[in-house]
Amino acid sequence: MSTKAITLNSKKSVGALVKDWMSLVGIAILIVVFSIISYVKFGAQYFLTWSNWKNILLQSSTVAIVALGQSIMLLTGNFDLSLGRMVCLTSCVGAILMKNVGMSTGLAILIMFAIGLAVGAVNGFMVSYVGVPAMIATLGTQYICYGLAKLLTQAVPIANMPDSISFLGRGYIFGGVFPVCVLLMIIVYAIAQFVTSKTRVGRNLYAVGGSREAAFFSGINVKAYQFGTFLLGSVLATFGGLVLMSRLNSVAVTNGQNYEFDAVIGSIIGGVSLAGGKGSELAVGGMGTKLRAAKMVTQRGCDMVITNGARPENLYDIVAGLAVGTPVAGGAGDNPAAAVGTGVVRQGTAFT
Repeated sequence: MSTKAITLNSKKSVGALVKDWMSLVGIAILIVVFSIISYVKFGAQYFLTWSNWKNILLQSSTVAIVALGQSIMLLTGNFDLSLGRMVCLTSCVGAILMKNVGMSTGLAILIMFAIGLAVGAVNGFMVSYVGVPAMIATLGTQYICYGLAKLLTQAVPIANMPDSISFLGRGYIFGGVFPVCVLLMIIVYAIAQFVTSKTRVGRNLYAVGGSREAAFFSGINVKAYQFGTFLLGSVLATFGGLVLMSRLNSVAVTNGQNYEFDAVIGSIIGGVSLAGGKGSELAVGGMGTKLRAAKMVTQRGCDMVITNGARPENLYDIVAGLAVGTPVAGGAGDNPAAAVGTGVVRQGTAFT
C-alpha cells in the first residue's frame, strides 16, 4: 500500500472517530461540569440522580422516534421538513376528536394515523413521482400542517387527555421505575435496526441512497422505495405525536416544534450521510437521544445550579451547534457526496 493511501486511511479513521465520539464527549463534559457545580453548591449530588435522568430520557424519547423516520428518508437521499408540524397536526386532531367530540380512543387514533399517512403520501408523491425537491415539497406541507393545527384549535391548548392513552406517555414498568415511552422508543429502534441491516428491504434502501441509477438497473423500484420512506416517516411522526400528547397530558400548536431539525441533526451526528446510502439506525437512535439529552442536560443543569438568570434554551443552541459542526467537519472528507450535500457527486461517481 502506498504512503498516500495509508495517509488517506489514517485521515478517514480520525474522521470516523471524531464522528463517533465527539458529541458523546461533549455531553460527558456537560454532565461532569454540572455535577461538580451541583455538588459544590448544594453539598450533595442531585444532578446524577435517577429522577433527573429519568426526566431527560422521557423528554428525549419522542424526538428520537421522529428522528428514526427522518434517518430512513436520509438513507435514500431525501428528508422531510414537515415532520415536526405533522406531530403537531395529528396530535391536535386526536385531542379534538377524543376530548371535544367524544370519539372513542381507538377510532381517533386511527384517524390520526390516516391524516399522517395522507400528508406523507402527498410529500412522497411530490418528491418521488413529480420530481419536486424534497426541501420545497415538505416545506410547503410544513406550513399547511401548522396552519391547519392553528385553525382547528384556534391556537388554544387542549388539556386533560383521556386516561385510555395515559399509559403510553406517563406509564411505568418494572415497579414504577422505567418509563413506558422510553421502552417504546427502544422497541421501535430495535425493529428498524433489524429491518435495515438484516432484510432485503433494508439493503435496497441503502442501494437507493448510494446510487439511484445503479439501484434502478439492479431492478429496484426506486420511486416506490422513496415513496415508502415518506409514508414511514409520517407514521413515526404520528406515533411520536401520540406519545407526546399522552406524556404532556395536553396538546398545543407548539407540540413538535423544531422536531424536524432535531431529527436531522440527530441523524447527521449519528452517521447518516446527507447524500444517502450510509448510516445505522441504532447509531441514529443513540445520537438522536444524545442530542435531546444535550438539550435536557443543559436545561436541567441550568435550572438546578444556575440562579443568575441564564436561559437554558439559549445555551442549548450553542450545544446543538457544536454537536453538529464538530462531527460533520471531522468526517466531511470521508464522503464527497455528503460534504456537498447534493445528488450530483453521488450520481457522477455511481459507476466508477
